[in-house]
Amino acid sequence: MSVATAAYLGIDIGGTKVAARVEDDRETVGEWVFAWQPDGTVDHDLRLLREHVTALRCRIGPLAGVGVAVPATLDRDGRVTAWPTRPSWVGLDLRALLADLFPATTPRWADDGDLAAVAEARAWGHADLVYAGVGTGVGGGIVLGGRSATGHRGSCEIGHLVVDLDGVRCDCGRLGCVQAVASGPAILRRARALRGTGVTPTELVDGFVAQEDWAVEAVRRGSAALAAALAGVAELVRPSAIVIGGGFAAALPGYVDLVASAAAALGRRGHPVPPVLPARLGGASSLHGAVLAARGRS
Repeated sequence: MSVATAAYLGIDIGGTKVAARVEDDRETVGEWVFAWQPDGTVDHDLRLLREHVTALRCRIGPLAGVGVAVPATLDRDGRVTAWPTRPSWVGLDLRALLADLFPATTPRWADDGDLAAVAEARAWGHADLVYAGVGTGVGGGIVLGGRSATGHRGSCEIGHLVVDLDGVRCDCGRLGCVQAVASGPAILRRARALRGTGVTPTELVDGFVAQEDWAVEAVRRGSAALAAALAGVAELVRPSAIVIGGGFAAALPGYVDLVASAAAALGRRGHPVPPVLPARLGGASSLHGAVLAARGRS
């Protein structure tokens, strides 16, 4: 692909893969994906990232903007302070890395959940929206008045809201975070325990569609925990809608309906939980948000 007009590159750095999307002024699109090695070191990851970025830049040509969606927790200077799925990245200066990868432009980076929320708010036409992405972890973001509500820290950590004080220990060290109960890996672990044998993601989907007890119960408990967290957030910020996205949610038919039903049951008289909607951008909400960041629209 060669882009003759101004090109905008969005990159979504995930826990298991990296996705990239290019748009130009005419909305011409190209997309690429590559997977991390499961236990790769930060040095190996960065070599792989550099190889793919270099190849992309050769295909695309000059870039008018670059946006990057990041799942890791960063400090205000852009240094990684926590990333449970790729712990070797802790201490990495992301700002310096991106400046080195894209010397001819100034990359804009933000939390993947925040960027996904902005993209879904635009896609759905809601100025006030709460987004949760269920995948390797549970991310999320809040949009109020059409703008991302990131607060002082610069990200919205919906996945670390506590929903069970006596629950499973989260990767962050606390007990009962929604991520420890409702993420894709957490639901798979529960499914294996209930079934008494190994369960692959495909087997979980098949079991859930077939309404097998072990699969239904595993998914139900995860969806109930997520619904409780989102109902609590909705009490604070009063969005007009809640959107559920992420790769796990997109792959499991009926999952969003389960969350919606559990959330509706938590409404108070005169204060219903807002509608719970599926992500219009599927599992690519963060990637679309990264392109918006590249365009300066996040």
